Amino acid sequence: METSNVVSTLNDLIEINNDRVAGFEKAMADIKDENLDLKTLFQEFSSQSRKFSQELTSLASRYTDDVETGTSAAGNLHRAWIDIKSLFGGSDRKSILEEAERGEDAIKKAYNDALKEGTFPVEATSLITQQAAEIKRAHDKIKALRDSA
Repeated sequence: METSNVVSTLNDLIEINNDRVAGFEKAMADIKDENLDLKTLFQEFSSQSRKFSQELTSLASRYTDDVETGTSAAGNLHRAWIDIKSLFGGSDRKSILEEAERGEDAIKKAYNDALKEGTFPVEATSLITQQAAEIKRAHDKIKALRDSA
């Protein structure tokens, strides 16, 4: 894969991990006492994406000085939608988990798309594959919680 494509894909993954951190932080701020277990889980997944973003940033910096550090417009819109939804009563456990799962669907898709996109250097393929597996486990955990809510 061409270096510019590697950098672009790594930057996309950094950005969506930053979106995930911001999304979980937003959710944690809105969680009420009856859902404190979700706050703990969301803190774990937020920390996971901080770690992933740092690992991806370190890898991307081997190829460029232009490494992504922000969040995406789509992520910002999703958080705004969560704000609006919570104003109209969407803050029960099932609603929280549905929104969390939507975010997890997006990051899972981004990793799957990255892996389908092309051939990366070995170190990038290894890192992305490992992170994708952890993202899938997180998604499945949130989905199971949503299904039981």
